[in-house]
Formats: sequence, C-alpha cells, structure tokens
Amino acid sequence: MVSHNLHAASDVLLSLSQVSVVVDGKPLLSDINLELRTGESMVVLGANGSGKTTLLKLCNGILAATHGAVMIPPVADQALIFQRPPLLARSVLDNVRFVLSIRGIAEPMRTEQAQVALQACNLDAIAQRQTRLLSGGEQQRLALARAWVCKPKLLLADEPTANLAPAATREVERLIQAVQAKGTTLVLTTHNVAQAKRMAMRIIFLEGGRIVEDRPAAEFFVSPQSAAARCYLEGECL
Repeated sequence: MVSHNLHAASDVLLSLSQVSVVVDGKPLLSDINLELRTGESMVVLGANGSGKTTLLKLCNGILAATHGAVMIPPVADQALIFQRPPLLARSVLDNVRFVLSIRGIAEPMRTEQAQVALQACNLDAIAQRQTRLLSGGEQQRLALARAWVCKPKLLLADEPTANLAPAATREVERLIQAVQAKGTTLVLTTHNVAQAKRMAMRIIFLEGGRIVEDRPAAEFFVSPQSAAARCYLEGECL
C-alpha cells in the first residue's frame, strides 16, 4: 500500500516506511525507513549509483514507490533543485514570474514578489538577462530564487553546486541556508564532504539503495559505523 496523506498535527513532514523502488526489475531503493521533521537539515551521502537522486525523486513524488508507505508534502509545498536546473528560455525575471503565475499570483503582486526574490538572491542587476547567457552559478541562484519566492515547506537539492567554482558554491550554500532560515526543511545530496559538514544537521548514508547510516552529522563525521561510510570519507569510494 502506498499512502500520500500527512498527519497535520505532527511535526513529521515526510515519512517513508519499508519503501522499495524497483524499475525494470532492478531494485533502486530497498527497505527505506525515514522520517523527516520540520526544520531539519539533512544531507544524503553515498557513492555514485547508491540511490541518492532516486531518493529525492521519491520524496518529491516524481517517482512512485513499488512497495511500502509514503507520506510526503503536496508538490505545491515543495521545491526541487537539480544539478542542471531546467530554466525557461526567457529573462531571469520572467522565470520567477512564471513560477508565481502557475501558483495563481496576479499582477502587479507577481512582479513585485519576483523582484524581491531576485534581490534576495543577488540577481536583480541581471533581471532582464536571458537565461542562455547565465553562468552556472547564476543558473543555480535563479533556481533558488524560484524556490525562495514560493516559501516551500520542503527544499530538495540534488548536487546543486557540482562543477561550480568555490565562490559560487559558497554563495549557493548561503542562499540555501537563507531559504531554510524561513522555516524550510532541507534535503541535499552532495559528493562534497566539506559541504556536507557545513550544511547538515543529520546525515543519511546510502549503499546499494539501502540506508546504512542515519545519524547526527557531528557523530557521523567523527565515527562512521559502516565500512562503506569509512571508505567514502577516506576518499576511496566515489
């Protein structure tokens, strides 16, 4: 049975119970048990192919569970940011206004809110620039502006700073933290261990589609309990 109803009285924002995802006969996630509470900042680590992106898609509702019970927030209460964000072939401002338009925000409030979001993400100076002319860091900041303006309860970020320069990486991290400071719960995947240390309250470590560690970040980085996590932190498993 797969359920998508949240208990409003609880601070549990998302719950996965005995969840498995099988695609074309291949198990991508197995026996996932996970509760995410409002206000948490959770980073998902694991080697390539361990199931990190699959887990985010499951949490977002893009991917359905094959087995188990799933409780997730409505899509309208979520924002999902990819490594390469899909942007409209329009101006920076129009990309944010479009997100507001599909949420039923009318003018002039639509443009006003979009401009506030761009200012918060340091994009107001390039509001009329076409997205094809943006750098990688600017694209991610625009994706964050679209998330920021919607005030999501849950922000899912799939390796949002991969291939960015260090300065751009730290700016994206700052903006993610600014979104979270408004009460948004964060789930972030990354291969950057230093970034995980900066961003995480809690670490989920995946191996072969299974959660092998779920611990406070401070404990995980000092004494990982699984061989796979120790190997990963030592840089021997990518």
